[in-house]
Amino acid sequence: MKKETLSRVLMTAAMFIFGTLAPFVRNINVSSGELALYRAVMAVALVGVFLLVTKQKLSVGSIPKERLLLVVSGAAMGFNWILLFEAYRYTTVSVATLSYYFAPVIVMVVCPLLFRERLTAKQILCFVMATAGLILITGTAGGGKQDLFGIAFGLGAAVLYAAVMLLNKFIKGVTGLQRTFVQFLAAAAVLAPYVALTSGFHLGDLDGLGWGALLVVGLVHTGVTYCMYFSALKELPGQKVAILSYVDPLVAVLVSVIWLHEKMTLPQIVGGLLILGFTLWSELPARKKK
Repeated sequence: MKKETLSRVLMTAAMFIFGTLAPFVRNINVSSGELALYRAVMAVALVGVFLLVTKQKLSVGSIPKERLLLVVSGAAMGFNWILLFEAYRYTTVSVATLSYYFAPVIVMVVCPLLFRERLTAKQILCFVMATAGLILITGTAGGGKQDLFGIAFGLGAAVLYAAVMLLNKFIKGVTGLQRTFVQFLAAAAVLAPYVALTSGFHLGDLDGLGWGALLVVGLVHTGVTYCMYFSALKELPGQKVAILSYVDPLVAVLVSVIWLHEKMTLPQIVGGLLILGFTLWSELPARKKK
């Protein structure tokens, strides 16, 4: 099998696994902060082993210069997980996921301010249409305040995920899986005192199903999947990565409707298509005229 073909398979599999996260999260009876901490700790362990086995060394010489950025981005990643897990608890998985996938739109709008780039007509159109999609989803939330809280948590997670993506643009000395390993480590270090001061630790309260779901979330959805993602990422062009990354929200919506039997209204479907479609279009490069 060719390298690029194998990488496409790995990337697709990683995105598919990411899309099945929500049902496992819902079966883990601990607070969102505690779950995020355990996810980070297990990911650190598994990714650390992968780096050792593949003999990938951390570029420790440049880390001190970017230590603050790594810690802040790691903390943002950890709290992004907390808000996403809360979104799953308050609203349907499809609505939470579609709210969360507003993150690329936020990045698209903020980049011109940070990097002195001009917003193109295409980007403005994508922003307007994706925002219209979000309004459709928000305006048709059927569960009242519960759903609105879920959407708010999903958008909060989107803001933090956008912050992680933007901070990563400033981190040059550590790249790929090595950078993510350090961010997982920073997330665990920040979340440990946060959990101790808020919800506390309740691993002993988990039943067999909870333990199984926790191991799957920490080891499979985070550790294994990030290793697959970054192994594939270096072999694929950006356009293919952008397209394949949308397997995640599509699978999440299907899981919501087929597995969890959650309903989606027609306006929510249209809103989701607007968000995903125009966000994807904004990430694809324009074709050069012959």
